[in-house]
Amino acid sequence: MAKPVVLIAEELSPATLEALGPDFEVRNCNGADRAELLSALSKGVDAVLIRSATKMDAEAISVAKGLKVIARAGVGLDNVEIPAATAAGVMVVNAPTSNIVSAAELAIGLLLACARSISPAHAALRNGKWARSKYTGAELFEKTLGIVGFGRIGQLVASRMQAFGMKVVAYDPYMQPARAAQLDVALVELDELLKVSDFISIHLPKTKETANLIGTEALKKVKPSVRIINAARGGVLDEAALYEALKNGKVAGAGLDVFATEPCTDSPLFTLDNVVATPHLGASTDEAQERAGIAVAVSVRKALSGELVPDAVNVKGGAIDEAVRPALPLVEKLAQVAIALATDVVATIDVEVRGEISALDVSVLATSALKGALIGMGAEDVTYVNAPALASERALTSNISTNAESPDHRNLVSVRAACADGSKVLVSGTLMGIKQIQKIVAIDALDLDLKPTSNLLFLRYSDQPGVVGVVGNALGKLKINIADMQVGRTEVGGQALMALTVDSVIPNDLLQIITKETGASLVRFVNLVNE
Repeated sequence: MAKPVVLIAEELSPATLEALGPDFEVRNCNGADRAELLSALSKGVDAVLIRSATKMDAEAISVAKGLKVIARAGVGLDNVEIPAATAAGVMVVNAPTSNIVSAAELAIGLLLACARSISPAHAALRNGKWARSKYTGAELFEKTLGIVGFGRIGQLVASRMQAFGMKVVAYDPYMQPARAAQLDVALVELDELLKVSDFISIHLPKTKETANLIGTEALKKVKPSVRIINAARGGVLDEAALYEALKNGKVAGAGLDVFATEPCTDSPLFTLDNVVATPHLGASTDEAQERAGIAVAVSVRKALSGELVPDAVNVKGGAIDEAVRPALPLVEKLAQVAIALATDVVATIDVEVRGEISALDVSVLATSALKGALIGMGAEDVTYVNAPALASERALTSNISTNAESPDHRNLVSVRAACADGSKVLVSGTLMGIKQIQKIVAIDALDLDLKPTSNLLFLRYSDQPGVVGVVGNALGKLKINIADMQVGRTEVGGQALMALTVDSVIPNDLLQIITKETGASLVRFVNLVNE
């Protein structure tokens, strides 16, 4: 019987081949050479192992008949067209934790280099200058480090810098204070962090919410002695605003490994002595590359033997009843909406299943709710397998309950988000008809009939005439089309909820205008991730 074929399209560590073992036919090609890649894929392969130089787009995937797995030996998946892979039934796996130590250590290296002017002092010495008095630095001892984004890498940085005698504060709206307290870190609002920090290290993914989060207004709030490190994602730190702040003495220094546009070889930041920069080296260690190679090799072995793959990005996995499967994406969306409508940090995200499917094994829906909640919180690369672990890091829990009684719907699924301040949000949905059309049928005690499409707008307000007109007029001015609108209210003149589906993204400044003109207590735009 022929062995499964594994194509290695980029140089990987010898340990990767060892982890694969003898059960595969291993072929090699230069994945950066497009013609060579397509030729190798067309000859029939079961799995392809890549790094960052090989582009597995729709064309490459379509050529690779019989391809079952694309394995990225690293974290980022920008070079893999995941929707095309999913449509073709190809599993995509990566190694999401392979570089976290390397990334944390590089951030710390940049911080130290920035604090002690190591880069310009080194350059001066190589140019024959003994500029000892010019490069006076700053100690870390008893200084405050502000970490923006307190996930796995941020936590590694915190523990290591505490050993330097630093006080650590963190901003992460989705982290539970109790979890941060266990790590001897105080959670604060972003404005407070900017105000008190002597050093700031960024550890956030780039999303529409975090783009240019540290920009002109934020940099007005920092100490002039602050040093800012970004070894996370380019575009979270506004490079133009940073340059002006450094040039004008509003910021003392910066350490940068990532940039809004890469490769980046021509930036005004590179002309400043108080900037130390590296070309996206966060994962560039032998150890990280070896861990990544071994991790994806193990995933390939599991995938090709039909086992569950822990780091599958686009495969939900597990034995799930056919009647339950349509509820998975619905619950994810209900959870995203619940997170968006929550007024505080969500501590639990529970699911209640009513009706016929309550007699089946619906336990996977608890994981589905966690996955949706984490996506709503901005987490990256969340899968049905890694969602519980990611949720545990945030002290987020999920439970499921069932009830055979469902008076109004054949099946009804409700997601309840309980917040740290005691408030709760309940979002209910169902699947209607033969086509199993997804519907949001209630939020809290207010009935709706709303398709959970990509772009949703919600308003909570006191029922009064004219609010619908104000919202419609505001959206119309920006040519944002309303596809559907639902209004529920407790009673005439009571509390009301307006829910709209729109055809495009609503900018934040428009949300602020709507809030001001309607007097709404809550205005939320939700850009649902539809998987």
